[in-house]
Amino acid sequence: MAVRMLIGNAATKPQLFQHFRSSVNPTTGNSRLQFFTASASFSSSHSPRKLVLYSKPGCCLCDGLKEKLDAAFSLSGPNFIGDIEFQIRDITSNPEWERLYQYEIPVLARIREDGSEETLPRLSPCLGVELVQKKIAAVFDQ
Repeated sequence: MAVRMLIGNAATKPQLFQHFRSSVNPTTGNSRLQFFTASASFSSSHSPRKLVLYSKPGCCLCDGLKEKLDAAFSLSGPNFIGDIEFQIRDITSNPEWERLYQYEIPVLARIREDGSEETLPRLSPCLGVELVQKKIAAVFDQ
C-alpha cells in the first residue's frame, strides 16, 4: 500500500512526498511495491479523504505523532486509512497558522469536501499505532 503525503509551507507549494510501502497480495501471497503519484485517481467520484497535521521543526510531540501516523497508514485491516491524502504544514511558515496553533501543536485537521477544516480531538502520545489508526478511520467514517 502507499500513502501520499504533501509536505510544504505557505512560501512554497506543498510538494508531493511519494511514500513506498511493500504489500502482500492476499490471494496469491506475492509481495509487490505499489506507488501512487499526484495524478492517481480513485475509482469513485468523491474527492479523496484529506488529513492535515500542523507542526513545526523541533517539536518532539509532532515528530512522535508523525511516526505513529506513518505506521498507521501502513496497516491494513478494517480501519484501513492508507487512501488518505496527508499533508504536513509548518506553522512557522504562515503567520496565521502560527497565531492559531503555536501553543496547540501537533494539531490534526480533516479537510471536508467543501474545503473547510475540522480540527480533530488531540491524540494522546501514549496511544498505540492501532488505536491511532482506528481513531483516524472513525473521523472519516462519520
